[in-house]
Amino acid sequence: MNDIEFQLRGEYIELDKLLKATGIAGSGGQARVMITDGLVTVDGQPEHRKTAKIRAGQRVSAQGQDVRVVA
Repeated sequence: MNDIEFQLRGEYIELDKLLKATGIAGSGGQARVMITDGLVTVDGQPEHRKTAKIRAGQRVSAQGQDVRVVA
């Protein structure tokens, strides 16, 4: 897996926006489809909420990429 470190600018970022911001998804629509299809995990658990709040310290995995969110 490839690791990406994502610098959080506020308290949280919504999951679909994180996937788009890191380039894992080419668009917000593609990110939402990936989430709905169960292709995204947060801290090792499948996440189906498109706007789940991702905070510093969490890990998001999708498409062979692992994103570590830092403050």
